[in-house]
Amino acid sequence: MTLSHQSLAIVYHSPYGHTAKVADCIAQGAKKTGVQVHLMDIDHLDWDALDAADAIVFGCPTYMGNLTSGLKLFMEQSSKRWLARTWQGKLAAAFTNGGGLSGDKLAVLQQINLFAMQHGMLWTGLPLMPTGRTAADLNRMSSFLGLMTQSDNAPVEQTPPDGDLQTAIWFGQHIAELLGKMK
Repeated sequence: MTLSHQSLAIVYHSPYGHTAKVADCIAQGAKKTGVQVHLMDIDHLDWDALDAADAIVFGCPTYMGNLTSGLKLFMEQSSKRWLARTWQGKLAAAFTNGGGLSGDKLAVLQQINLFAMQHGMLWTGLPLMPTGRTAADLNRMSSFLGLMTQSDNAPVEQTPPDGDLQTAIWFGQHIAELLGKMK
């Protein structure tokens, strides 16, 4: 099934590049279905593409159990869209990356979920059963609210591990396929 008439925007904050790498994998998965993907760092926003997208995926690192100030600023800048209900009815999802296996990543996903709910968006989680706990396994952190990935204190060329990146590709394809079911 091709979804070339539908679009998905991925907006993220990635100070060190690890979260951008995950965002790129989500985009790869979505593109497998033919959906048009708009990948944008919060420093290079295309508000028109966000407004026109059928789905928006939000992402940032987990810092001290919280989302980044950059993504928080983006959320605050969306207040006119909140008031106008511009994003109401759009599909929403989230992802986060952090150094620790937990690092309170769930708190970040919950914050983004609440933001999406305030906009009247429709939430999709990560309905993928964990395949194990090694770096090669899919959904190794057993997250269901959204995608969690982990980067060791290593360069972006070395981390996140392949299993996390493959989970991101799966997640992107899943979100895009949901768009097809919604139309």
